[in-house]
Parts: sequence; C-alpha cells; structure tokens
Amino acid sequence: MSNSIYATVLGDDFQRLHPKIQERFGFDSKSGKRAIGRGIMDRVWHGKFYTIPFLMVGTWRNIMFPEQGTNVPFTIENWAYVDTLGRETVTELRTFELGRERRFDAYMVRDPARNAVVDYMGTHQHLAVDLNLSVAENGGLRIESGEQRFYEGPIAFKFPMFFSGKAYVYVWFDQEIGRYRIEVEVKSKHWGTLFGFVGVFDVEWEEVDPQNIPKEIMPKREESRN
Repeated sequence: MSNSIYATVLGDDFQRLHPKIQERFGFDSKSGKRAIGRGIMDRVWHGKFYTIPFLMVGTWRNIMFPEQGTNVPFTIENWAYVDTLGRETVTELRTFELGRERRFDAYMVRDPARNAVVDYMGTHQHLAVDLNLSVAENGGLRIESGEQRFYEGPIAFKFPMFFSGKAYVYVWFDQEIGRYRIEVEVKSKHWGTLFGFVGVFDVEWEEVDPQNIPKEIMPKREESRN
C-alpha cells in the first residue's frame, strides 16, 4: 500500500483506481520523483460577466483567472515533500498559456485528525478546502470540494458559499488514447458556473532530491490551521 496522502485517505479503495491513476496519486516525499504533466486544455471557460471580478481577484494569489480559450497548452507539476510544519504535501501547480501565463496553485496535505485531504489554494494558503475523494467506475479519481475556511493572521472563518462555489474534479486514464483526461468545474448554486476546464495530458516522471525542493514551487507562506 502506498504511503501517499491520497492512498491513506482512500484506504482499500485506492486499489480500485486504474494503475496509472494509482501511480499519479500514489507517490510521496520518500519516492524521490516528481510528475510533470503536459497537454492541451480543449476548453477553458468562465461563467457570466459578473463572475469576472471574482476571478480577477483570484489572479492575485494564483487561484483562478478570467481568461477563456480553446486548445490551451498547459502543464501540471506534482511534487511531494514535507513542509516546514512537518506535513506530507503534494502540489498541483497548473500553468495555462492564454496569451499570458496564468497559474492555478494548490498544496494538498492530510489532516490526521479527520483522515481527510485539505487543499490549500494559492500562493499564501489563505483558503483551506476539504476534499472528498471517491473512485469512479472506470478507475478514475473524483474529487468534490467541501467546507472552505479562510485564514489570514488572527482572522479565521468559514468562507461563505454565497461568495464561492463547489469544485468538481475528475481525473482518469483513457486507455484508448493512452493519455490522462481531466475535467474541472466550479459551480455555485447562487451564481451558476464560475470556472472550468477540460483537457488531456501526458505525464513524465523525473528523479528529484526531496530535501532540495526549488523555492519557486513553494508557497509564499504556510498555514498551520487545517
């Protein structure tokens, strides 16, 4: 059994994932490797005009962005390391080429008290989002966001869903084309679809020194509160 945060949370269900999905989500800081995904987003979109200011704010912290496009080149960097708080961490650093480079950064840790994956979004880990994991019939991984909490200095509160949305993520390996597929949609019951993208990518594995993680992939600060 893998010691990755995803395998620990999923338990026996982790073995139901497609072998390629197990490989992608089954490594940890002791594995000595990173995954680099490169591919094309068939489509990147956002919701109605009133979602644009919300998405513009997201660009300040590499969370979301207002640009749309088709056939968008992108990369996904997955690093596994132990952060300065002693937590096993896995990155999802997405870069989109939309006429200008846009980033969507996420840092995943496991909350041992609840045996749950927590997604710290953006460069400063202001927003902590609970992730609910499940296995699809084709061996893909489904992720649905749950409660969201905002942290900044002494300020801490549950982020009201009226001003946010739920994320639905689906990653699977398409046997017919021998590539990974990803679908992401962020929706609000108050505002409708906020943001999303869908595409295909390949993954290359590279050996790395887990004790020497590049500074540029690290968050600007780490939040201790789950």
